[in-house]
Formats: sequence, C-alpha cells, structure tokens
Amino acid sequence: MNGLLIIDKPPGWTSHDAVAYIKKRLGAKKVGHLGTLDPIATGVLPLVIDGATKFARFLDNGKKEYIAKLKLGEETDTYDSEGKVMASSDCSHINEDEIEHAFSAFRGRITQVPPMYSSVKKNGTPLYKLARKGLIIEREAKEVEVFELEITNIEIPYAEFRAVCSKGTYIRAICHDAGRALGCGGHMAGLKRVRCGGFSISEALSPKADLSALRSGIIPLEEALRRAPAPDEGKAAG
Repeated sequence: MNGLLIIDKPPGWTSHDAVAYIKKRLGAKKVGHLGTLDPIATGVLPLVIDGATKFARFLDNGKKEYIAKLKLGEETDTYDSEGKVMASSDCSHINEDEIEHAFSAFRGRITQVPPMYSSVKKNGTPLYKLARKGLIIEREAKEVEVFELEITNIEIPYAEFRAVCSKGTYIRAICHDAGRALGCGGHMAGLKRVRCGGFSISEALSPKADLSALRSGIIPLEEALRRAPAPDEGKAAG
C-alpha cells in the first residue's frame, strides 16, 4: 500500500487528525501529510502511505493554489476567524480600487513574518505554544513568491480571492497585512486549497468515503513521483 492519497480535509480537523483517521481506516503502518493545513482550512491534503513516507520531500514540491476570503474591519491574534479579535474599525468606506491597490503589494517575491500562531519553531519550540502562553517574540521574515493573486468578489466587509504561491506562503499573513495596508485591519475568514503541486481538488476524497473508494484512490508511488513538480518549482527564488 505504498502511495499517495489525496484527502479533502474537512473544516475543524487538524492535518494530524486526518493522518490519524486515515491510518486507522486503512490499517496502514505509516501515514504522513504534505503541506500542513490549519483547522479552519479545507481542501487538498496529500497523504503519503507506508513506504511513500520516505519520499515525502520529493512529493511536496510545486505551487500551491488557494481560494480565500478576507474579512475587513477586524484584526485577530491568529490572523484568522478562530482567533481573538484584537482590534476593530469601520471599513464601510473601503472601495474596490483601494483593495486592488493593497493586494498589488503582495504579488511577486515578498517577505512575510510568520504568525505567532504557526508551527514555525523558535529554539525547538513551535511558535503557537509560545503564543498560547501569551508570549510574542521576534520572528525572522522569510521570502516567498506569489505567482498569481486575483480578487474574485468583493462584498464589504468581505473580499474573496484566488492565490497561487510558493511553498511556505501564509495566506493568513496576506489577509492580515492587507488589512493593515487598508488601515482597517483584517483577517482570513475562509480558506480552501485546490491544488498542491501536481495534485488537485478534483481527485480529492472525503476521509469518510467508503473504504473501497479510499483504497482505490491511492496513487501508486511511481505515478505520484512522476506527477510531482521539479524540486525548484514553486519555491521562492533568491
């Protein structure tokens, strides 16, 4: 059972929840995931099964594509709707041109400071564990690349957009930073990953699908490796 299974992660599940659930259902010895999704997020979560876990670093390449929703007027500590509202302001005066202008700053190579509520580690400790203790520490900015950023709908206080970006890009941070740029604050109200490297939402299965469907949905390791992008695709240049 060496291969890759593409799961459509439900909202509220951690990536680890999906791994544990599928491992139990398939009776697999080992299961891992590619590209962590936050609990609020849904969509493509590729899982490596048994012997394929050894090849995770070769499979987790390429661009990521997301459909996201920004809510203006509220800034949260997690940069998404699951966090505590830290500041709020009126955003009724914000227009489409202003939003488009703010988003233009996030196309191409950009630097991001990882959110405190993230799995990035500081001296071996994940930042989110420090954040839960009320600690805020200095984080090192990193370069990522946003290849496409397209606003698809605006109904204030919400703006929906599509993003194609390199591995390691925080869509939450784009929402937070865009809100700051617009002067009213903002956070991510929804996120769906529709593509992860060579694997798309069209082939994703619910983790609660019939066992026979899950087993037949496993992509053989050799095929998965053929579909995986080259190591340098989808990474920020620099």
